[in-house]
Amino acid sequence: MSKVVLITGGSSGIGKAIGIYLSEKGFKVYGTSRNPQKITKHPFNLVALDVTDNDTITTAIQMIIAKERRLDILINNAGMGITGALEDTPTDKMHHVFNTNFFGAIDVIKAVLPQMRQQKSGLIINITSIAGYMGLPFRGIYSATKGALELSTEALRMEVANFGIKVTNVAPGDFATNIASGRYHTPVFENSPYKKAYQANLNLMDADVNGGENPIQMAEAIYKIINTKNPKIHYKVGNAMQKFAIVLKRMLPDKVFEKLMMNNFKM
Repeated sequence: MSKVVLITGGSSGIGKAIGIYLSEKGFKVYGTSRNPQKITKHPFNLVALDVTDNDTITTAIQMIIAKERRLDILINNAGMGITGALEDTPTDKMHHVFNTNFFGAIDVIKAVLPQMRQQKSGLIINITSIAGYMGLPFRGIYSATKGALELSTEALRMEVANFGIKVTNVAPGDFATNIASGRYHTPVFENSPYKKAYQANLNLMDADVNGGENPIQMAEAIYKIINTKNPKIHYKVGNAMQKFAIVLKRMLPDKVFEKLMMNNFKM
């Protein structure tokens, strides 16, 4: 019997790449989109789900379970970016990104756990970010949302281990996707003391995404994890330098690492 997979944010980017890859490997894949009716000729099933709307979460998951009688794998991929100096970024925009990247992921997890517990099996894969391992200038809120999901996953693994449910994090670096178009960018305010540094960093961010890795690498990594008997707590996928930054942060004195970061981001 084909395993049933739910991928939040499955209409484009990394989520779409994962969905196509797993479909080709024989999985029964359901992706989600806030407006699936606007997407034609998608290569796998799309259902309506907005991670910030609990009613849509419940409806979508109940529909999948009613149809398939099981739900084997949840890939929490839906998310959005946010940029801006902490002082300049509107607090309501910060709340929205936390509701999407963190609380939205938690609400989807809460919705699938009863079925997985009943099955006595299941795998939850949270797509976080290498940015979640460090506070990146002008991306501090994004880093915070992904870091929060990383730590919550550590706790969840222990809480559900006795039910036969496995949980892991996969932290990607920069991939060539359309994430930049979906970010909330705090405007570059003319009177902001951060104007010059922020604009320079916006240019760097766009260059990093445009020159990012092929999302197929994430799909291959996810497939390997699914076929691993006992997945690790944390995985990192991306170019060597981005992954090495995590090692450096662990090894170097805080202020030395901070200086390296400031030099890298031309601050």
